[in-house]
Amino acid sequence: MLTRRSLIKSAAALAAVSATGTAALASWKEQYPELIIAAVPDENATGMEKRYEPFVQYLSKQLGVPVKLRIANDYAAVVEGQIAGNIHIAQYGPSAYARAYMNGAKIEPFGMQVNKDGTKGYFSVMWVKKDSPYQKFEDLKGKNLGLVDPNSTSGNNVPRFAMNKMGIKPEEFFANVVYAGSHENAIIALQQGQVDAAFNWWNDENESMLRRMERKDMAKYDDFRMIFKSDMIVNSPVAMLSALPDDLKAGIKDAFFSIAKNDPEAFQVLTDGEAQPWAPTSHADYEVIVELNKFVDTLRKQ
Repeated sequence: MLTRRSLIKSAAALAAVSATGTAALASWKEQYPELIIAAVPDENATGMEKRYEPFVQYLSKQLGVPVKLRIANDYAAVVEGQIAGNIHIAQYGPSAYARAYMNGAKIEPFGMQVNKDGTKGYFSVMWVKKDSPYQKFEDLKGKNLGLVDPNSTSGNNVPRFAMNKMGIKPEEFFANVVYAGSHENAIIALQQGQVDAAFNWWNDENESMLRRMERKDMAKYDDFRMIFKSDMIVNSPVAMLSALPDDLKAGIKDAFFSIAKNDPEAFQVLTDGEAQPWAPTSHADYEVIVELNKFVDTLRKQ
């Protein structure tokens, strides 16, 4: 039976809970008055900034503190930033995440990219110019190869794994092996004739770095021809520092998972409308990539 005294006690208890929650919220905002997000560089800095700007504004609004984008020069800078604790949230490629984990970063992958058709994987492909004579790997002996970054999954590690299975040692088979620095730069190098073939990421006929560049009038998809396609690779993760407070972690997850509902325009700009919202993930999904990294590391020592 409710009495005046019991109502007063209940109100006091609720007030205490509310005060505790408010204090916890204030506490993490005092500790983290600003959050840094970074992504491995797929595109040039201007392209990255345009793609991420609405998303960063959305995160700032959802989390209640300024969120700033850090544009990294290379994949290693994102890895090193999370190891040092200077990057709170990072959008990785699978191998870059695995490298951060292997090098001691205290991070938690929580979201995996999902393709427009609902699949959760992509491919490493090799492009050549459509009017070139190259039809298969053997035709490229003594030519110039474009890779992306030593920590790129589709632009280095999967290609090296695949070439090893073919008995190809890249630095001996090709005249030059060049790291372009980003997936976009690898296509540009091929386009300009600096390399004769280039590896890159590809989801399907509708989405790839080449398609993104076509949408920006930087390249024409039909000017290139695919001569290699890997097995499917698990999609890229986004990871946050393990040391972040639990209520902040929960807020970050909610912001990522609900963006398509809360800010569809920002999500459209971020993905070109070619993806679904992130799906929950964990480190277990990337153990196979850790093993891939270890294997490629052994190739470098040979």
